[in-house]
Amino acid sequence: MKCLRIAAATLLVIFTVAALAANFLAPAGYEHQFRESPNAAPTPQHPLGTDDLGRDRFARLLYGMRVSLLLAPLAAALATALSGLVGGCAGYFGGWVERCSLLLIDLFLCIPWLFLLITVRAVLPLNVSPETSVIVTFTLLGLLGWAASARVICAGTKDMMKSEFVWMARASGFSGLRLIRLHLLPNLRGALLAQFWISIPVFIIAEANLGALGLGVAEPLPSLGSLLRELQHVVTLRPTPWQFVPLIALMAVVSSFQILLGRREARA
Repeated sequence: MKCLRIAAATLLVIFTVAALAANFLAPAGYEHQFRESPNAAPTPQHPLGTDDLGRDRFARLLYGMRVSLLLAPLAAALATALSGLVGGCAGYFGGWVERCSLLLIDLFLCIPWLFLLITVRAVLPLNVSPETSVIVTFTLLGLLGWAASARVICAGTKDMMKSEFVWMARASGFSGLRLIRLHLLPNLRGALLAQFWISIPVFIIAEANLGALGLGVAEPLPSLGSLLRELQHVVTLRPTPWQFVPLIALMAVVSSFQILLGRREARA
């Protein structure tokens, strides 16, 4: 298992470095069209061939991984912050604040959040710039994907409020923000970090679903999700197996996160 975890961490590092170095590894860029060779097979110039517009698939894969690997953690950070705010307030104040917060959490959890995400994204304008579509997509992921984590944080905060060290801190005059900053947040840090890391692969898959439906990052900017749209027209694997590389990359990224997250859960 240790070798598997090392391999997963190494693979994630390689993918991240390759995505960050996309400008050097694929200098042609993700939107340059080689009009003389559309739908070309892999060559030394184009390791994964070209798409139907003549764009280099290898370059688009690197830039797509950059979008997904860099912005999914930002969406996870937003979701974790919201879950900490809602769940922390519910556990800290209790009473009607807890009841209202749990009602809101249950409302989000009873609706499949991916369907809710697709519905909200479909209502928003689709004819936006690629940069705007990136911001909209990953902001929606963060705003709609916090509920499950909030319930975990609420339970942890509520248990902590009944612990002896909190009672001792209150007896010593600690209250309000001082109690939260010095006693609650340090003890919730592990739970918040766990929810952050768990959210990253979830959001990568969610973006892939949106991209495959044409509701994610707008063209010509690629993402792992938008690259999967090409597979909708693939009938068999044999003629063009290189078109499945984005799918393999997505599976490898998500599987690597799951392997590393399994290690964190084992330690907990």
